[in-house]
Amino acid sequence: MIICSLGNLSAQHNRNLSTQQHSKLHQDLIAGQQNIHKAINLVDSIALLEMLEEEEQEFPGADIYGDNWDQTWVNPYKVPIEKLPETETIDVSEYCMPIISHITSNYGWRRRRMHRGVDLALHIGDTVRAAFSGKVRLTRYERRGYGYYVIIRHNNGLETIYGHLSKFLVQPDQIVKVGDPIALGGNTGRSTGPHLHFETRYLGMDINPNKIFDFVNQVPHTDTYTFNPKELASGLGYGKYKSKGTQNGAKYISYRVRKGDSLSRIASKYGVTINQLCRLNGIKRNAILREGKVLRIR
Repeated sequence: MIICSLGNLSAQHNRNLSTQQHSKLHQDLIAGQQNIHKAINLVDSIALLEMLEEEEQEFPGADIYGDNWDQTWVNPYKVPIEKLPETETIDVSEYCMPIISHITSNYGWRRRRMHRGVDLALHIGDTVRAAFSGKVRLTRYERRGYGYYVIIRHNNGLETIYGHLSKFLVQPDQIVKVGDPIALGGNTGRSTGPHLHFETRYLGMDINPNKIFDFVNQVPHTDTYTFNPKELASGLGYGKYKSKGTQNGAKYISYRVRKGDSLSRIASKYGVTINQLCRLNGIKRNAILREGKVLRIR
């Protein structure tokens, strides 16, 4: 009887142990499946992001321009001002100056015609680069105007025009990254000397490039530009900008954040207050400054 009882206890113990082992194996299996699902979801997310990035590169500004990919005209859009967005915030943080140079002729009225861009000094054969990432919409020659010119539509919705070139380094429908060489500078078309004619447009409406870029310090004024078509149409956006980094007689200064910078250090360097920096740039006092970010100082 004692032997049988011991045997029954041993069998019961084995059954309990087997049940526990089975339960643990089951839990491990479920955990493994969950990890697999997480891995699959991660792979799917990465694949989706890559697909969206490819679509953005292939169809830059599609949410703005739709399927309008004209390869004949500079401005094929002709959008009435009442149908333009009241305002649009455009990301200009990822940029490259088309050429490191200075303005020789500014944006604004010239006698009876409008000069819709800025002219930048260069030597024939100097490399001209894409201001932002995007896709080449057209490359053409215009004898009485731009000469050889390139138009790029960018991922941020802007289009940029590069005129009076001597040679194309890209072709229509080519995807370009910010800073990629796109052409060589020249003196073609209606030009009185070697220079780059540079325009910035949104839905065909020209924007004073000085509104976006500080050509003195070779940086954007801020990380974003607010497009306001009514302001531009009223003439407020058409006045000449002073090429010495001033606007309406007041200093207009930008600063690119470097490693180790802080708001207090930058404020002290330029003789302004932290509150002024925060107000001008829409940031808080405890904001973490990203290296490369452009801050407006005045």
